[in-house]
Amino acid sequence: MLSKTPREFESLVVLLLQKMGYGGEITQSGLVTSYTNDGGIDGIIKEDVLGFGRIHIQAKRYAQANSVGRQEIQSFVGALAVAQSNKGVFITTSSFSKGAVQYTAGLNGNTTLILIDGQKLAEYLYEYGVGVQVEHTVQIKKLDSEFWDSMENEAAGPDL
Repeated sequence: MLSKTPREFESLVVLLLQKMGYGGEITQSGLVTSYTNDGGIDGIIKEDVLGFGRIHIQAKRYAQANSVGRQEIQSFVGALAVAQSNKGVFITTSSFSKGAVQYTAGLNGNTTLILIDGQKLAEYLYEYGVGVQVEHTVQIKKLDSEFWDSMENEAAGPDL
């Protein structure tokens, strides 16, 4: 992920949220905003056909040593307010500072902000099959005793 462009990373996180079920069956539910002048919003997921419900996304492709700080979270919350949205997801390849996590936890009930760090992002990509392929599937079978017990047994008798 770190070798991809920031634009590709934004597309990746929108695709991931769609694979997680956000946007449902809505055609073109995910949108990556323009690269410049995006108002602090990198992507949008439409939650319903008419577009009343929207999830706004901020995506930061940072090296692991560079954590997302409180100021960046506050800026995103401000962008949500301008967009008249109360739902946001901030996704990074790195981590969040303690101040960023505390600020997010202290938001009032009007704004819901989810933080996804690089570790959780990797787990979600794997779990929802984004950027991975199934290489091998193994089936382990056991005898279905209920199936066999439901059949009538032959009466014991002389061998023919």
